[in-house]
Amino acid sequence: MAGSIFGTLFQVSTWGESHGEGIGVVVDGCPAGLDLSPADIQAYLNRRRPGQSRYATPRREADEAEILSGVFEGRTTGSPISMLVRNKTQQSKDYRDIAGYYRPGHADFTFDQKYGFRDYRGGGRSSGRETIARVAAGAIACKILGTLGITLTAYTKSIGPICISPERFCLEDIYQNPLYMPDAKAAEEAAAYLDGCMKSQDSSGGVIECVIHGMPTGIGQPVFDKLDAVLAHAILSIGAVKGFEVGDGFAASIARGSQNNDSFIAGAGGTAKKASNHAGGILGGMSDGSDIILRAAVKPTPSISRPQQTINQAGEEITVQIHGRHDPIIVPRAVVVVESMAALAVTDLLFVNMSSRLDRIQQFYR
Repeated sequence: MAGSIFGTLFQVSTWGESHGEGIGVVVDGCPAGLDLSPADIQAYLNRRRPGQSRYATPRREADEAEILSGVFEGRTTGSPISMLVRNKTQQSKDYRDIAGYYRPGHADFTFDQKYGFRDYRGGGRSSGRETIARVAAGAIACKILGTLGITLTAYTKSIGPICISPERFCLEDIYQNPLYMPDAKAAEEAAAYLDGCMKSQDSSGGVIECVIHGMPTGIGQPVFDKLDAVLAHAILSIGAVKGFEVGDGFAASIARGSQNNDSFIAGAGGTAKKASNHAGGILGGMSDGSDIILRAAVKPTPSISRPQQTINQAGEEITVQIHGRHDPIIVPRAVVVVESMAALAVTDLLFVNMSSRLDRIQQFYR
């Protein structure tokens, strides 16, 4: 199966299935000398771990990361870093019934058509559990970025029709509620909305926003590998994400140029600075020194308990009800996944950018 590798110089390769022995990732291209411990990885994995609230799957997994290579005496060696998270509480019997039919909203049908065979246990390779590998790799990327003064902050912007208010925005609130919303009142309203979805055996989607602070200017390529294009590739590769935007995004399509353009003003030391940030920190495919602001639209969890219409492998129309342990909403646990994929994308582009100017290459090797 091709397509499990992301990145050019800072490259990650994920492997494993939801109900296999484990999920793993190999990170190649991490510089030597980075302080790294299992605790650094675990802090990120804990944010996506299941079973932490009534809005997450009740599947209980410790999701403990094992670093198998690439780290010696607490520092990276420059060789590939291999990490493994073992699956310990698989309940494959919950999925036996779906082996013969296609679940609405899932990849069952497309997998069958592409490969002529599929792992029906929890979705196999298409399971959201694959994102464990992305988060483990993202933890390393975030640590590299931290040494450069670059930080990422992701949170839930909306759930269903409930959106955070700019007037009530408070970063400290993100970790004070299970929905990771930086608005306590919106979090309460969203919780009530989700309770209603769950009572009606339904699910909800939402929007995740991520802010990248401290990016230097000029990161990204002006043609195919634009910064926003690479970020889009990274974020849209997350299974449940169905939409992506940067800055004003789709709202820019109804604005006028006079409203959407960001004027330049003189910054400290005579450097250029933008008076606003409608562009979301990216101009011409390259970072402009402002905060990079991106959003991911996440679809409702497709596994719901209410009856749905589908067909079986014989082409017969049937009615099904999905059983098993499923999230009524994917958004809160996907917040750290979006943050991790954004970190992987910008880390790789930062490394690629090191060869953009001859004078800086000469300065490095003198």
